[in-house]
Amino acid sequence: MTMCTSLPTINQKLAAVDRLRDKHLVTPRDTQFRSYLDRLLQRDDEGNLIPAPRLYTKDGDARGIAVVEPAGGGKTSLVHHGLKTHPALQPRDAAHQPWVGVRVPSPATAKSLAIEILRKSGYPTVSRSNSVTEDDIMRKVRNHFKLRGTAILWIDEAHDLFGAGSRFKIDVFLKTVRNLMQGDGAVSVVLSGIESLWQIASCDAQVTRRYWRLPLADVSPHSDRRALTQVIAGFCDAVGMQPPSNEDLVDRLVHASRNRFGRCIENILAALETAALAGSDKLTINHFAESWGMQEGCAMGSNVFLARHWAKIDLAENQISGGVGQ
Repeated sequence: MTMCTSLPTINQKLAAVDRLRDKHLVTPRDTQFRSYLDRLLQRDDEGNLIPAPRLYTKDGDARGIAVVEPAGGGKTSLVHHGLKTHPALQPRDAAHQPWVGVRVPSPATAKSLAIEILRKSGYPTVSRSNSVTEDDIMRKVRNHFKLRGTAILWIDEAHDLFGAGSRFKIDVFLKTVRNLMQGDGAVSVVLSGIESLWQIASCDAQVTRRYWRLPLADVSPHSDRRALTQVIAGFCDAVGMQPPSNEDLVDRLVHASRNRFGRCIENILAALETAALAGSDKLTINHFAESWGMQEGCAMGSNVFLARHWAKIDLAENQISGGVGQ
């Protein structure tokens, strides 16, 4: 007697895609970040990492990491996963906060950043009164970090700190963060942002001395072909679909994603969602073309997944510039 296994429904496939969105895909980039992160932390007498910043000078100065990558690369997910899962940064109890993560607020000022850091550290009330200065807030931040056992401060989208600001404004931001890395109760600081973060901040000799720059490499259709093929196959299996069979799909995917890892994953998931909505049991290049075309707002002749001479299509940061016919 033959047993008949029912295929997943459209809703089940869509739910599976959503579950994939919530998962962090571990890659060699995670190992690279972990190795940098380990160097920020102290070790006990037995060599085990502990939730305390490693101090590199007699005055008690900590070090930091600047994680630099173009937009859409996946650096935020990388840093968050690395901090959240690091064995030495797990809280002992509700009062222990080994790391604090903030995103640069808008508008970005030294005071608004200080307020956001204090708020994220769990401080009961944060006053925004004009009579309360940035220095007042940062003193509270330092004291609260000591109470909470905080070792790492992560500032995401750190390039927004500088924006089109004057050299004076930039120096104020750098001093605000640098003070947290010095003296009693110092913490290590992780900055993540696009290339302009390092281009601007590294003009300060104190930054280049205190931070290790971690540039995340672009995705290559050659060296990363096997890994991306496995990701597509694994995602298809999780959703209950057959993987695509196009030989040049990965090449087109990498080009369409501007050689950025995070965008590759987003485009795979978008194509899977399109296929699920269509009730398809197999992911095809046409599903990539449809989802990517919706995102980019491009004509068929400028669609990387449809055009014959797709490699000649010039992709600007947020738009298609020019097109190549099929």
